[in-house]
Amino acid sequence: MRRVLRRREVVVDDWRHWGEDDAAGSGGRGVIVPLRELRANPQDWSAPTQALGVRIAPADKLEDLIPDLARFALVAIEFPSPAEGRGYSQGRVLRSRVGFKGELRAVGAAVKRDLMVALARCGFDAFEVAPAEDPEACLEALSRYSVAYQVDRGSQLALRWRTRSASM
Repeated sequence: MRRVLRRREVVVDDWRHWGEDDAAGSGGRGVIVPLRELRANPQDWSAPTQALGVRIAPADKLEDLIPDLARFALVAIEFPSPAEGRGYSQGRVLRSRVGFKGELRAVGAAVKRDLMVALARCGFDAFEVAPAEDPEACLEALSRYSVAYQVDRGSQLALRWRTRSASM
């Protein structure tokens, strides 16, 4: 069974990916379907029997997803390689501009310990870490820093402005 980080806890994944047998994830909660599959066969997904999640590839346009966003309990954004950074922007847009409140999950080969903090600062609250990564070590990495210099979606002011204002 696959383990994921969800809301700063390592848990057994209760979602399965489309095309995956039930043994890989527990499959109890719902299914994560690629956006291209949802668009190619909308009739198959119009009345799902379980919770529905969508998987976004780097080249997918968020504009194609936004009209149906309320249907999804989970949005999984792919990070296939360390050089692929579009997922950061996709996650940030979904949280900050569109107001997505469901689970926002980072998935793919590039979801590793050294990216945990950056992903969390963009609004991701769940991580399906790369197979070679230890989920416990990734969880530890999320707590590595308590302050940041840049503004993120959860803070009003960056550290430099808070300290500068306090000294004036």
